[in-house]
Amino acid sequence: MKTTKQLFSTLTAMLLLFCTSTISSQDDTSKDQEFMTVTTNHWNMNKEDFKMSEWKAAAKEYFEKVTMKNEYIMGASMYLHNMTGDNTEFIAVHNFASWEDIGKFGARSSELEKEAWPDEAKRKAFLKNLASYFANEHSDEIYAPISGAKYMTEKPTKDMVCYVRKSHFAFPEDGSMEEFEKLRMEGNAAIVQKNEHVKAYYPNVHAWGSDKTEYMEAFFLDSLADLDKMFERGGELMDIAFPETEENKAKGKAWGKYFTGVHGDYLYTWIHDLSK
Repeated sequence: MKTTKQLFSTLTAMLLLFCTSTISSQDDTSKDQEFMTVTTNHWNMNKEDFKMSEWKAAAKEYFEKVTMKNEYIMGASMYLHNMTGDNTEFIAVHNFASWEDIGKFGARSSELEKEAWPDEAKRKAFLKNLASYFANEHSDEIYAPISGAKYMTEKPTKDMVCYVRKSHFAFPEDGSMEEFEKLRMEGNAAIVQKNEHVKAYYPNVHAWGSDKTEYMEAFFLDSLADLDKMFERGGELMDIAFPETEENKAKGKAWGKYFTGVHGDYLYTWIHDLSK
């Protein structure tokens, strides 16, 4: 069994040469999807008749009748709390081709709602019931997908584990985008893309929100058991690609200067049949 010291060493090593730190498909150059909105909702813990199966049925009906038909939403996905600091979290992610489409999708959703439930009373009742599962407060962040994504080889038919890591940029005075990208993509090609336990990977940077230093990575895994396997395999791939040489030590030092060294880890369950 891996000791705490060994796990810490693996994580630290990966942070230096692999970390590029939520949540849906982007292509390698982000030519299609320019922005990703992440809304953190919270379950209404005071709802007495709360039934997850009934919420899921209503959410799926809305997803099929509205989200799937909204041409301004390029991608959408939903996430349940797995291991985070707040068990009431429910994450909704939407991907857009442009800033303009973010402004258009709300009006289009309203039109589709009227088409799906033409009877106003029934429409209001349906939407009120759906909203009753959530508390009033929520928060929004907007990220920009960047190159280096790893895509699903086929559409999943079951829920998956989504491991999210949020790192923070340090903005070194002696740094450059050219150096950063060269180091990032070298590590990405050697470790992320070759790690068979990582079924998909999406890196994003802050675009609009509370913390401009955020660098968010989302790793998709088949199961929770694959999390430790991913770290172990990442360490193996790193040793192969970056053996201990003076040149690689210099690369590690150069990479590390772009980050504060502080990061957060979050585990969510990706709902496969609520994904566009």
